[in-house]
Amino acid sequence: MHTDVNALFAALWQDYINMTPSADNIHQLLSKGEPIINDHIALRTFNIAKVNLSVLAAHFESIGYVACGDYNFEQKKLVAKHFEHPDPNQPKVFISELLVEEFSQAAQTIIHGLIDQVDVADTKADNFLYSGRHWQVDLASYNTLLAESEYAAWVAAIGYRANHFTVSINALPEFEKIEAVNEALKGAGFTLNTSGGEVKGSPEVLLEQSSTMADRMVVDFADGELEIPTCFYEFARRYPMADGNLYTGFVAASADKIFESTNAAG
Repeated sequence: MHTDVNALFAALWQDYINMTPSADNIHQLLSKGEPIINDHIALRTFNIAKVNLSVLAAHFESIGYVACGDYNFEQKKLVAKHFEHPDPNQPKVFISELLVEEFSQAAQTIIHGLIDQVDVADTKADNFLYSGRHWQVDLASYNTLLAESEYAAWVAAIGYRANHFTVSINALPEFEKIEAVNEALKGAGFTLNTSGGEVKGSPEVLLEQSSTMADRMVVDFADGELEIPTCFYEFARRYPMADGNLYTGFVAASADKIFESTNAAG
């Protein structure tokens, strides 16, 4: 496992922009040449012991991250945790896992078949969090999963890597409001996730979020190719709590809509 938090995030970022070329362009659009602070990254998995949330979390916990919040997404049949580093300038980490047993027998069989192909040793390797897919999956299996869960289909096709990075609007040099960021993105031709509105959350819940719709890429399957959503870029503005410190948690109702940034029909 990585021992250097900066090296881990640099590797995650490089893999992410390979899957999400638009993110590099957006980074340049918003940064005005200044460094961008990453608010958080998100990772997805299944609640199967070999690859569950705690397996992914161990890679972050080994470099000082601690669990800080639990979230439940009943409609999407997901649970999640977020993790923070003692250095508040390091990104937060949001890891979710699909509750596989809540899906049809057909979907469960497919998912277990994928995870059966994973070598346990690989899950402990330095590069696991940005290693992509560890299995073969055919188009029929992908489509079966897609009919039940966009999330399940995404993990089956894309594997282990950052689902998104998130720009901290609070740290941007020339933008203060999330609406101004959204307008700049739309003006440059990027498509925003409008599920639940362009802005999810509010100052009252201490967090506002928006995101692009995921880039699309032709992905190889066992029996052909298909253009599918890959990863997206998120934007977050945090507000101070009563003690004056910025809120560091997440808002489940907003995150629920952010998940839809990878919807295949989007």
